Amino acid sequence: MSESQAGGAPPAPQTRLRRRLAELRGPAVPPRPMDARALAALAANPGCRRRALLDGAGVDKTALASLLGSPAAYGQSQFAIMRGNAFEAKVKADGGRELLRLLGVDDAAEVLVPDLAAAGPEGRAARTSLALREATAAGTAGAWTLLDHPLLALDVAGSPVFLEPDAVVVRPDGRWTVVEIKSFPMVDGSADASKVGAAARQAAVYVLALERVAAVTAGASVAQSVLLVCPKDFSNLPAGSMVDVRKQTAVTRRQLARLTRIEDIAADLPEGLTFDVEGCTPEQLAEAVEAVPHAYAPECLAACELAFHCRERARLAGVVEVLGRSVRGELGGLTTIGAVLDAARGQDGDVDADADDPTVAAVRRARALRAEALEAMACR
Repeated sequence: MSESQAGGAPPAPQTRLRRRLAELRGPAVPPRPMDARALAALAANPGCRRRALLDGAGVDKTALASLLGSPAAYGQSQFAIMRGNAFEAKVKADGGRELLRLLGVDDAAEVLVPDLAAAGPEGRAARTSLALREATAAGTAGAWTLLDHPLLALDVAGSPVFLEPDAVVVRPDGRWTVVEIKSFPMVDGSADASKVGAAARQAAVYVLALERVAAVTAGASVAQSVLLVCPKDFSNLPAGSMVDVRKQTAVTRRQLARLTRIEDIAADLPEGLTFDVEGCTPEQLAEAVEAVPHAYAPECLAACELAFHCRERARLAGVVEVLGRSVRGELGGLTTIGAVLDAARGQDGDVDADADDPTVAAVRRARALRAEALEAMACR
């Protein structure tokens, strides 16, 4: 036994972080993996320490929300999941013939489809990186490569996250293209703009993860347009469209860079605090959740399992964030609804001094306009 082992050398920082996250999650609770959809939602709200910590620790937020008394209405139905899986299987049938046809490849038999099986997420991510490098080298001979459900690694707030796109295609020129397969229809060549936007934000996360591998692969580049495959005109026939994700990629990269590192968030928490959904009472979980600051916004209702719980707490606190980020930005130093109403009435402050504040002047003007409108309605 070496001297360092006998002396009990301190664990590496990454090991300490994993141990701390396991304590927060609960030693008997397996971590819940973070997918690209959750990561895109986290990047859209980088100021929420609560979500960053819970996602980083792999806490089951659905179970947590139910125990807190605010069950989430967020998520896909089982029917939608089954329909999506059936459509993806059709797109990838016969060696991905339909998928490759949308990319202009006529003979699917000439396309390489490497085996990406490996033990554990770290092993699968390493096998994917190797397959990408091999496919890029093979591309110099004019070969196409289709990677079915590769696993990519991305560092998020100091913690590794594993992501699994539907497919990645390596072209003969060394370009890597992300493929997103969705079950919503593409009618007359276009789909619902909000759903396409959500798919683009999700695909941008995959692009960022691929860029990490491409940076150390000679001759590789990542396409900034992804192939979106959807059913054509409510049928089960696949239709494809290239979607430019440069804007989404830039925004996601900037937002992820702003995320507070998870170890810094965990360091501010009381010793012994845990989010163990199997071993804690609802009261203990509520106390633990309240120990981590949140940044609620109405957009969270469509993307976070804890949104209803956070909204209730935000309403009780009377913060202006419940009205939306745009309203919060307009109100400046007025951080609560009570402060806004007091400013509009000219209460709780020096009236003359407050009038010099453009925000206060704006809310008083809005109150005056409302009073004039109500008076005019009464006269009619």
